[in-house]
Amino acid sequence: MTLLIQYMLLFAAVLLLVALGGCFSEHSGVINIGLEGIMVFGALGGALVMKYLPAGASALTVVALSILASMLLGMIYSLLLAVAAINFKADQTLVGTAMNLLGTAAATVIVKAINTAENAANVSSAIQYIEAKKAFLVNINGFEFNWFMLLAVILLAASYVLLYKTKFGLRLQACGEHPQAADSVGINVYKMRYAGVMISGILGGVGGLVYITAGVSEWKFENGVAGFGFLALAVMIFGQWKPIRIALAALLFGLFRSLSNVYTGFDFLASLNLPGTVYNMLPYIISLIVLTMTSKKSAAPKAEGIPYDQGSR
Repeated sequence: MTLLIQYMLLFAAVLLLVALGGCFSEHSGVINIGLEGIMVFGALGGALVMKYLPAGASALTVVALSILASMLLGMIYSLLLAVAAINFKADQTLVGTAMNLLGTAAATVIVKAINTAENAANVSSAIQYIEAKKAFLVNINGFEFNWFMLLAVILLAASYVLLYKTKFGLRLQACGEHPQAADSVGINVYKMRYAGVMISGILGGVGGLVYITAGVSEWKFENGVAGFGFLALAVMIFGQWKPIRIALAALLFGLFRSLSNVYTGFDFLASLNLPGTVYNMLPYIISLIVLTMTSKKSAAPKAEGIPYDQGSR
């Protein structure tokens, strides 16, 4: 049971962070389908920092620099969506899909180039961070606490305050609901949408770092993030674009995802003799069922996905 809770909280942290990122972007009026690619690039930034930090670096240094690197690369990569969708008014769904394809491919090429430069015989797309990963973990009476769990809670609280208790958050939501009205009272819709997309890049990048450090000590970037970006979108929709509901949805989906890691430890589940792939598929099957049942009642921002033209009223 301890292991189940441990994995559930960690996977929930991934889904929560990435879904909150999508929430900020869509509240600004930009649909961010590219969360999968953003996660990959955020994971790349954090993994490279863990790989190249000196062996004697303190745990605080490893944690802080890895998170900062994942935030930075995630934010930079999200600018592809911002420029295409806001400046060039491109189709946001197509841009996001292209970002997902490009993210995994580009990260794989980068990592293979780095490994080949260090060792001509090594053409792997994997980055090892065995020792550095220990900086994120604390053992508490057999429970392996990961600092990302605490970070997810802090960012959840910060997101709630930012969205509902600040001028910035209210203006951001206005741009996703009625951008023409927001513009009429002096709010720069373009800047607010850039801010929303960049915040989604920051949170998505951290989510990618959490994902690759969840259970292994190296990551092959050609594997991407196994659809967690799309699963986070399902969590966001199920949570009705509200941070607290998103957190509850993330716990639910995190529970189903964690079963694939620990099902052999439960007599009832083991007695079913189901292959492990069934448990791996479970969160995605659940997401389809949930979205089918709740999509009619979803209350998405009214102007999401619609390019803003300042000249139109």
